[in-house]
Amino acid sequence: MADTALARLKEGYTSGARRVASRSMSGLARTRVTPNALTTAGVSLCAAAAVLTYFEYRNQILYFWLAALVFVVGSVLDILDGALARAGGKQSPFGAFLDSTTDRVSEAFVLGSIALVFHRRGNEVALGFAFAAVVGSFLVSYTRARAEALGLKGDVGIGSRAERVVVITAGLVLAPWWHCLDAAIYLLTVTACFTVVQRVLSVRRQLRSTGDSTLR
Repeated sequence: MADTALARLKEGYTSGARRVASRSMSGLARTRVTPNALTTAGVSLCAAAAVLTYFEYRNQILYFWLAALVFVVGSVLDILDGALARAGGKQSPFGAFLDSTTDRVSEAFVLGSIALVFHRRGNEVALGFAFAAVVGSFLVSYTRARAEALGLKGDVGIGSRAERVVVITAGLVLAPWWHCLDAAIYLLTVTACFTVVQRVLSVRRQLRSTGDSTLR
């Protein structure tokens, strides 16, 4: 029951976000800007956000907040490239491949920089969770890709890219106070792992419904 409610909630805001993105891209689709250009700009900004995060020791509020802003802008560009491709009829297999690859790289840049911050502070527990968050985010994407390669639905779960961007951004904004960045990474890791389990179970259910005898 809870899974169904979460799925409906996610479907609602995902569909709404896609409609807004499609409308906002209609004008840009008539220009020479390509989806790959947005993808490249997005991953570049996320790399810049990682650099800003690393220099937080100079001024936590300034550098963490700048990193959060740059990361959000970069992530939005990395999300809008697909909308631009659809709006302008500029979809291509390579573009889809590049988009999927840079999504993982963008996130890894920032999480890796956060891990370096934890290392500098001697926070080994948070450091371990940061590495686990990287692995978890990769597995979330991998399980979806493998499910869809089998012709199954693979986007179930509460820890997809949009949610991870929100958690990382909130962690960076609140990082100067208490252990908010630590808490964000803990939450990110737990939700990523939970999502992987959700997707594995979902694939199993779908295969059972098709009559796959190896699962009986």
